[in-house]
Amino acid sequence: MKKDKNTNWADLFNFAPKANIPFPLPFPIMAEYLGEANVSEILKTPLPFLPINTMVMFASLAMPFEFVSEYDLGLLREVRSKNGYFVVATTQSEIEDAEGAKRSSYKCGVLCKLIRILSNEEEATHCIILGIKRIRIQSVDTSKAITFVEAKGYPDIIHKDNEEESAYLKGLIANILELSKKNISHQYDHIPKEIFSNVWESEDPLHMVNFVAQCTALKLPIKQELLECRSLKNRAELLLAYLDKENQLLSIRNEIRSTAKETIEQNQKEFFLRQQINAIQSELGIDGGMDSDLYDLEILAKQKKWNEETAKVFAKELHRLANYNPQSPDYAVQYQYLQTLLDLPWNEYSEDQFNLSRAIKILDRDHFGLEKIKERIIEHLAVLHLKKNLKSPILCLWGPPGVGKTSLGKSIAESLGRKYVRISLGGVHDEAEIRGHRRTYIGAMPGRIIQAIKKAGTANPVVVLDEIDKVSSDYKGDPSSALLEVLDPEQNNAFHDNYIDVDFDLSNVLFIATANTLGTISRPLLDRMELIQVSGYITEEKIEIAKRHLIPQQLEEHGLTKSQVKISNSVLETIIERYTRESGVRSLDKQIAAIMRKVAKKVVAEDSYNISIKQNELKEYLGVAPFSRDVYQGNKYIGVVTGLAWTSVGGEILFIESSLHKGKDCRLTLTGNLGDVMKESAIIALNYIRSHAIELEIDPELFANNELHIHVPEGAIPKDGPSAGITMVTSIVSAFTQRLVRERIAMTGEITLRGKVLPVGGVKEKILAAKRAGIEDILLSSENRKDIEEINEVYTKGITFHYIDDIQQVLDFALLPLHTK
Repeated sequence: MKKDKNTNWADLFNFAPKANIPFPLPFPIMAEYLGEANVSEILKTPLPFLPINTMVMFASLAMPFEFVSEYDLGLLREVRSKNGYFVVATTQSEIEDAEGAKRSSYKCGVLCKLIRILSNEEEATHCIILGIKRIRIQSVDTSKAITFVEAKGYPDIIHKDNEEESAYLKGLIANILELSKKNISHQYDHIPKEIFSNVWESEDPLHMVNFVAQCTALKLPIKQELLECRSLKNRAELLLAYLDKENQLLSIRNEIRSTAKETIEQNQKEFFLRQQINAIQSELGIDGGMDSDLYDLEILAKQKKWNEETAKVFAKELHRLANYNPQSPDYAVQYQYLQTLLDLPWNEYSEDQFNLSRAIKILDRDHFGLEKIKERIIEHLAVLHLKKNLKSPILCLWGPPGVGKTSLGKSIAESLGRKYVRISLGGVHDEAEIRGHRRTYIGAMPGRIIQAIKKAGTANPVVVLDEIDKVSSDYKGDPSSALLEVLDPEQNNAFHDNYIDVDFDLSNVLFIATANTLGTISRPLLDRMELIQVSGYITEEKIEIAKRHLIPQQLEEHGLTKSQVKISNSVLETIIERYTRESGVRSLDKQIAAIMRKVAKKVVAEDSYNISIKQNELKEYLGVAPFSRDVYQGNKYIGVVTGLAWTSVGGEILFIESSLHKGKDCRLTLTGNLGDVMKESAIIALNYIRSHAIELEIDPELFANNELHIHVPEGAIPKDGPSAGITMVTSIVSAFTQRLVRERIAMTGEITLRGKVLPVGGVKEKILAAKRAGIEDILLSSENRKDIEEINEVYTKGITFHYIDDIQQVLDFALLPLHTK
């Protein structure tokens, strides 16, 4: 290895390469090293291996190189101590690990030699290396600190003997050298003219092609592709094509820079980048855009299936966006609006599945009972299958909490094969939540309906409007009024959201509303929906639901298995009747979860316990039973009658108590937190009895010398409604006549001053309450017979219904003879 101390090699680099790109040194002095190398002899032994990721090394070129990493410095010491030869190949990734030798590299590389060290220091790292010949790596040995490789020669095919090929190659090289001037000058600053003259005067075609390939601004994979070309002619052709492409791009960049510079004033330098992009799009023939964002929006718009009106609105708003400064707030607002339009599924529908048997299986799998609702969904599927384009109905499932109204929507969506979205309307009091905000407001956004459609990704999802009865109104508007358009099949084909300001078709959306009560829903809104009552479950149904759904779900959520805890039907029945007070199964689910937590604790602590939960263990698991009042209290007391009431959590039995005490003119006292309607029922009942005292065998003197007290227990709970009318009459008559009430009967019905018995609502819930309390006979209006006929026989089993038209029939059946015990 030679080291010329008299030559200042650093002077040869007196120009500034951009991005620290090394420049080859094409000097005749390097030719001696090419001539003296016996490649075949050198390659007979393994050589040190240098993987690099900053450049591609070519043969017949001398390159400056800095050895930086510990591995590189170790290799440098190894090379200096021997003959100076080593193998260089480019890595396939720019990521280096701690040991550079383990980086994955290309198999095609170059045999190199260390020929100059550009420093007098012992640990010099700046050197010049010379590419001798192209090689192909055969094997790699990483067992030592320095990686060694075995390589074979991979010489270039030049065709010097073929005159035609040689002439063609000279022409190619001439064009390459001409095109390379602009590219190399753009890549490096202040290149000495001597370097170019040495290249152009060289008679070695391999040297000239490799020099240009090394100096031009091509990416490393492209340079590696050039290196691997076996034929020099093919390499030259490929290099010429890349140079032509790069020069065209360079010309466009310069033209863009020149065009933009003419239109930019001194105080508008911040817009320089935007103008450049504008010029690029002008060259590509893209209209209306000033940056890639606008181009992307325009491309996406061409893929949408919207109508002509929507397309015109989008084009107009896109043109407006093009005139905004990207740094202004209006730009972000306008861009967000256009993005919302693109995100909506315009005329994009999911295909409905018309497999009725599959739909029935899904509905039965997820919900036990609820036959009426299931039948309605199957009917809808059948009609949809026949008509194909049926407008989706607006269903309203109403009933007490916890009976599965919301989860029904998810099952319906699965049975139809549609997307499912839930919108919670509880507490919504701003009309803009439904119709959206106008874009003039800060933070404007679409309404919840449009956001749900956007989330679903199709224009025909199943949308559950949860808790529609909890919608309220204030000074910001009435959301119920905004829902009128949404829930009207004749209007919602052109729903207008204030934000998107374009009509959107909602007629294919299957809306399912849920509510606990209909009393707070406006009449116009009720008129637009098909009401389906979801009644509470009887004890037998709750047991079945617990076994099929609740217990398996809680086992999974608490990490338990069926073999670790078992709950029998009798224990479930006790939990239902004494630890829950509901029509649904939500509280039952919580109680089962409480048992699972206690069992999980015992399992982890390895405490002994009964796998099958016993009745006498419920107190340990769930505490003292909080409910026991829904039990028939017998007929041992005069003036006590069992009535039936409806509440938001289902049906209940209700006790009406009447008593007489000395006083004047039968003054009436009412206690028990009664509402106005219930107070009126008491007054009507008393006045009816006073006017019919003789028929009822009541001494008129009793009214003159006594006062009447009517009490409904549990005064902390508000009570109202007309359905206790006949119960109050029976209670008062029992108090005046001292006749006991028949055992295990209950009654419900409204009374008039003429003694007529009128029908009431909530019949099914009241029957469930009666069954829980052990009632055997129920008295109700004849007009309620139709309600009983619609109820499944399972609900009414064990109860005898007595249909009455006037109060006298009630008293004849309910009251026992005077001396009967």
